[in-house]
Amino acid sequence: MTRRPTIIDVAREAGVSKSTVSLVLQNSASVRDETRKQVRAAMARIGYVYNRSAANMRSSNAGLVGLVINDLRNPFFTEFATSLQMALADKGYSAVIANTDEDPGLQAQVVGSMIEHGVSALILCPAYGETRATFDAIARAGIPAMQMLRRVDDRLDLFPLPAPDYARGSGEATRHLLAGGARQVAFVGGLEGRAVTEERQDGYLSALAEAGMTPVMLTGQSTREFGRETARRLAETHPQVDAAVCFNDLVALGMLSGFQEVGRDVGQGFRLVGFDDISEAAQCFPTLTSVRCDIARIGAQAAETVIGWLDKGTPPPGETRTPVSLVVRQSSGGDGRS
Repeated sequence: MTRRPTIIDVAREAGVSKSTVSLVLQNSASVRDETRKQVRAAMARIGYVYNRSAANMRSSNAGLVGLVINDLRNPFFTEFATSLQMALADKGYSAVIANTDEDPGLQAQVVGSMIEHGVSALILCPAYGETRATFDAIARAGIPAMQMLRRVDDRLDLFPLPAPDYARGSGEATRHLLAGGARQVAFVGGLEGRAVTEERQDGYLSALAEAGMTPVMLTGQSTREFGRETARRLAETHPQVDAAVCFNDLVALGMLSGFQEVGRDVGQGFRLVGFDDISEAAQCFPTLTSVRCDIARIGAQAAETVIGWLDKGTPPPGETRTPVSLVVRQSSGGDGRS
């Protein structure tokens, strides 16, 4: 090795995480004696020398967790970031938050900057696109990192994925509409080719297959604008569709506006279900039935998981699916009291 060995080199040589090496250097009692000897032997083999003064300088950032969000304009991700930041604060950690606006290039830039500034861990709601540069940089740095809510990198041993059970949610929503008398149910929103879109479509497709019904899928940007346009288009070109499961609540809220413009009643004449159950779902009129992901709880759990990873040096399971539930309100024929 022509350069000075780093803590990452030690971790690779010893076959442990960077966090475990750090715990050994700090003489933490949480490390097993066998692991401690293994790490010390690796240091000796590659000639690693601990620079304590540099480590003390870095320790001023030891309580920082980088939080990288794909779209903070979306209330779903805003609620997640807020709950996570508050949960980290309760544990004595501070969050450094960046919005990437679904730009993988910007994502790579902000992640690189956070690594340079010495964050202890990273939690990403990742952008789609060419993301290899982002995750390769994290892997080289040896920093604990989770990809939250959507999967873009298949190395789940390095980048664990906690996410809601999207397929179960859309399946439950579709069966609810069918039980209410819907004759044809559409799925509206979500860009084609994205894993999160396919997951949310899976439950819908399974429920329709069980009922022997034909799907109608209208994919597009997951925005109010797309929902509003699609409501008008459904009224003109798909008059037989009398219910819809939306990719998210933003699309559903847009459809509420679009149907009001064309004079179509939502709740009895057309039954509508959103997804995510953002706070606005209970405040609009008619109130919006939605699949609740309990995003505040997911944020709190993410904080607990990453802090446990830092403390113990043991990564969480590769993939964890959290439960969802359907909150029935006026838009699908409910009484709006949920």
